[in-house]
Formats: sequence, C-alpha cells, structure tokens
Amino acid sequence: MGVNWKSWSLNKHHHLLVKLAIAILLVGLAFRLFVSRSKGFASDLESPVLEKEQVQEPDLKPSAVPVEIPDNEDQIPLDIITEKCDLFPGYWVPNPSGPTYTNESCPLIEGYQNCMRNGRPDSGYLYWKWNPHDCQLPRFNAERFLELMRNKAWALIGDSISRNHVQSLLCMLATVERPVEVCHDEEYKSKRWHFSSYNFTVSNIWSPFLVKAAIFEDNNGVSTAEVQLHLDKLDKTWTDVYQSLDYMIISTGKWFLKAAIYHENDTTVGCHICPGKNLTELGFVYAYNKTLHYVMDFIATSKHKGLIFFRTSTPDHFENGEWHNGGTCPKTTPAKEGEIEIKDLNKILRNVELEEFEKAAAKAADNEVNLKLLDFTNLLLSRPDGHPGPYRQFQPFAENKTAVVQNDCLHWCLPGPIDFWNDVIMEMVVNG
Repeated sequence: MGVNWKSWSLNKHHHLLVKLAIAILLVGLAFRLFVSRSKGFASDLESPVLEKEQVQEPDLKPSAVPVEIPDNEDQIPLDIITEKCDLFPGYWVPNPSGPTYTNESCPLIEGYQNCMRNGRPDSGYLYWKWNPHDCQLPRFNAERFLELMRNKAWALIGDSISRNHVQSLLCMLATVERPVEVCHDEEYKSKRWHFSSYNFTVSNIWSPFLVKAAIFEDNNGVSTAEVQLHLDKLDKTWTDVYQSLDYMIISTGKWFLKAAIYHENDTTVGCHICPGKNLTELGFVYAYNKTLHYVMDFIATSKHKGLIFFRTSTPDHFENGEWHNGGTCPKTTPAKEGEIEIKDLNKILRNVELEEFEKAAAKAADNEVNLKLLDFTNLLLSRPDGHPGPYRQFQPFAENKTAVVQNDCLHWCLPGPIDFWNDVIMEMVVNG
C-alpha cells in the first residue's frame, strides 16, 4: 500500500495547529496563575499598619510557674519560686550524715570548744541541720567557696564568739586545703591564715567592743578592774585594715554587760556597775547605743566596695545561774520551736542592734555600701544542747564524777550548730 504524502502533510499541519493552540492556552493559564501568586507574595511582604487595638501587649508580669533548678551539690532539686527567701526563721531537722569535719580531722579547734576531745559523752547534738521555713538551704561547699574567694581577704571582727566562728569556717575549708597561720598579735587573740592555692586570707580580729578599750580580764573572764571604754573612738585594730578587706563579719554584744567606765571627748562621762566611784550610772544600753551608732555610721559612709555583714549577738543557755555562779546547760537535744524564750538581756542587746542596723542600712545604700544583716538569734536559740557546758576543760570528771566545774553555755562545740552559719553566709554571698 502506497503512502499518501499530501494527506499526511495536511494532517500533520492540522495536528500542529491544534497542539500550538493548546500550548498557547496552557501558557496563558500559567501566566495568569503566576501573576496572581506574585500579588500574593507581595501582600505578604508588605507591612500593613495595624490598628492600635489590634496589637496585643506582651505579658510582662512574673510567672508564678515554679522554675526547675538543675540538680547539683550546691542546689537542691525542688520546685523553687524565683523569689529570695528568709534564711533565718526556721527549725532544726535530723541530719544523719553528720558534720563535714571532726576534732580529729581539724587541728584548728581551740581546747575550750573541743567538746569531743574533752570527753563529752553524747554525740546526738552533731546530727541536726538548720532548715529555713520557706526554702531549702544548700550545704556549705568548701571547694566552691574557696574558688569564689580566690585573691580575696575575709575578716571576722569581734569577741570570742567571732573566734569560735572563725574556727568553724577554717575547719570546713580545711576539708579542701589546710590553711597556714601567717601572723598573730602578742596575745594570740588576733590571727590570720592563708590558703596558698587560692591566695585567700581569713583573719580573726580581736575587738570585743569595736571601740577603744582598756581591758583587765583573764581568759576565764575574771576581771581585776572596770573596763575603760572610749565610746567615740573606734578601735584601730580593725579600722586600720578595714579598707583592705573584701568581706567582713562585724559583731559585738555581751562585753557591754561588764562593769565599765565610759569616756567621751577624753572626759569621763559615767559608768556601768561602778559603786563607790562617784560617777553617773549610765547603764550598758547607753554605751551600746552610742557605740553601735558610731560603728554603723563609719561603715555606712565608708564608700567600702566589698561586702560587710553585721551579726547580731548570740543567745546563751545558762540555767540556774550564769558564767561565774554555777550556771549549767545540761540539755542534749534541740528545743522545739518556740519552746525557749530569749532572755531579757539578750533581747535588749538585739533590739539595739536591729534599730541601729536599720538606721545605717538606708544610709549605706545611698552611699553604695553593701551592708547586710546576719541575725542568727532564732537559729541558735533552740540549740541549748550545742554548748561545751562542763566540757570546756579536758576530762572534767576523770577524777571525780561529781566535781563542780565551771560551765560554758555561751560558746559552741566544734563541730556543732555554729557550723550552719557558714551555710547561710555562703548562700547570701552566692545568691545575694
């Protein structure tokens, strides 16, 4: 069968026209779609002005949803609201792990507070920890503390309670590195220690009144004359090194209850407990108010750039007497919250302290001085079991089981309740 070339050519031409028409139609549809889509992109890229009422303001109020804190040795895994809590009101709870050091692991404990070495037979007082009402308190982290204090200088300024505290702090830090004593005064009451790996120094500065004083008293608290107290002259023992310190804890208290002659402007103005001296009995409250006002004003206007803690005086737990007349502290367990009332003298001292601190705090803030309060009254009030009692001396009943010996119900056994001051202080240093 022969092929009709002319018919095939016409058919081919017809088919080409049809395909061309279809192609033109498809191109037109595509172009229409492209233009329409292009207008859509343009509307997306344009930024139309919205009516004011259409704009929703962001919620800037703090969320009440708990924030999870990472679990590590410094933080306790709890649902913690992002608010600072008060570390001072609280109660003691059992602590099976016990202290971080012992009298055997720390050679820095003075004999008067070395209750275990001195033969205290019970150990239950060692197995409690402070628990604030509103939050968990992380334990003191000696390694982290030393890292934070690299190239810094601390000082604890005050009386024998400050010395008691500095031994506690050193013992806890000595679990990481044992410090070296680098200097002391003639009576070994003021000392300085150095942590060489951190170039960190800790000083205990003996200044029981914080103002200039002539003291005539032995290590057992026996006086041969009244204290000569200059209420308007700060003690240079601490003021001369004040600006060189990065951190300090300043305190006083019980020494103002002692018999004293008061001086102002180099003139004798009165006394406290001075029968037969023909002087005006001004009382210890007069001297305490004057001294703390002067001390606080010095701090608040000092332009100091470090962190300064003022610590309130500590309660004692003498029963049936005081230091020199047979007072004892036989308790072996913590008291329940609210079970022990603060003594009247301790309350008077504390009220003066809080009043003077409050007045100074506002002035300090205006002068950008970082002044904070350490009020450990509640923390220690419920620990009548934490004192050396008769075990301020070595084996007091070794020869006579019924011997009458002097009790210490003012200072604290080491290790003991005072160690938890360091937990609170570290939390305040780290988290403000």
